[in-house]
This record gives sequence, C-alpha cells and structure tokens, in this order.
Amino acid sequence: MLKMSNISKVYRTELVETHALRELDLHVDEGEFVAVTGPSGSGKTTFLNIAGLLESSTSGLYELDGEDVSQLNDSKRSRIRNEKVGFIFQSFNLIPDLNLADNVDVPLRYRGWSGAERRKAVGDMLDLVGLGSRQNYLPSQLSGGQQQRVAIARALAGKPRFLLADEPTGNLDSEMAGIVMRLLESINAEGTTIVMVTHDPDLAHRAHRNIHILDGRASDVMSAVTPNVTPMPEREAVRV
Repeated sequence: MLKMSNISKVYRTELVETHALRELDLHVDEGEFVAVTGPSGSGKTTFLNIAGLLESSTSGLYELDGEDVSQLNDSKRSRIRNEKVGFIFQSFNLIPDLNLADNVDVPLRYRGWSGAERRKAVGDMLDLVGLGSRQNYLPSQLSGGQQQRVAIARALAGKPRFLLADEPTGNLDSEMAGIVMRLLESINAEGTTIVMVTHDPDLAHRAHRNIHILDGRASDVMSAVTPNVTPMPEREAVRV
C-alpha cells in the first residue's frame, strides 16, 4: 500500500538547512494497522505530510497503492489524495458552524457524487460511529470523543484505501481514547489500511506493527501479534 525508499526532506532558508527526513525507508502492507512513534522533532509530522501527499519529498521514491507519486504536481496529488487517503487529526478540525452531516459531506462535494450518493454515505458513516441520530447537532454540542468520531466518519465517507491518523486520541481522556481505538481497530478489521502517529505506548502496542522514527530515519521496533479485535457489538453501544 505504501512504500518509501531513500526519502529525504530538506527545508532551506537563506541561513538554515534543516533535514527533517534522512534516506527514510518504510513500507506498509495493505490491510496493516501501523503505529508510528518517535520524539518531538524526529520527523513524524513530515513523514505524515508526505505520506498523505500534502507535500513532496526532496528526494527518494514514494509509491502509494502501486503508483509512483514522488514527483506529481499539486493537482495530481490532490486528486489521488481525495480518492485514496483519509485523514484524522488530533484537533478534530470540524467546521463549527456546520452540523455533523454537513461536516462529513464537505470532502464528498469535491468527488462529483450526486446528492443522493452523498446523503447515503454521510448517513452510513454517522451510523457506523454511533452518531446517526445526531446528524443535525453542531460540533459544540458534542463531547471530545464524539467529535473525534465525527472526524473519523468524515475521513471514511469517501471510502479511502488508506487512513492517516495524527494523534487521534491526544485530546481525549482514557475512556474516550479506548472507544476511538476500538473503532479504528474495527475499521481496520474491515480492510482499511491505517497508519497512526502516537506518543502513547499502550495505544502503539495495539497496532500490528510499530515503526520508530528518530532523526529522520525509521526502524521497526516491534512486530506485534495481530490483536484479537472484538467488533463493536452495536452501533448504539459507542454512544456516550
């Protein structure tokens, strides 16, 4: 699903040259749930931006779903990102003036789907995360855990092959973090490839595999036994 070979990223100003990634080699197989760890400033965010086609590398080869995407222009990166990649952010990034249904619908408007197709996708995804009955709520009327579940619904509505999660439980208490993790595990069990950046070693241990980034280089630090994921019993059960 994802293969990076000798990826380097250098940020240059008139006075400073910063090497964010140094000949990074990393692969993620289709259907894996991979946790990426590392200290602040290690290169995790840069890796995530390149993996999600938000920026390009300075050098190296990046293949996503079998396609070389290393040197694509902005419009081609945007097209592939919209078709294949979903994003979940620590800060949720919901639009406060839009209700839940409209928040989930926003990225679908760029895909050329009909109104009926979009409404079905929005309803299905909000049902999946246990918030189907709250489509007309505003984000401010939800808890942090519920807002993150809306963000997950938004990321999944376009049926991405590949999901990038940047500290998806970082702003949640332990109970809400557990709910979100069980949801991600359930989504992964259905076949979606997930790469999750996290500082929490307990959450990282629940992934199939851990990749540690330090000084811009990556290494496998653990090959965990695939966790025994218990599917969420009922959609209503995830409500809080």
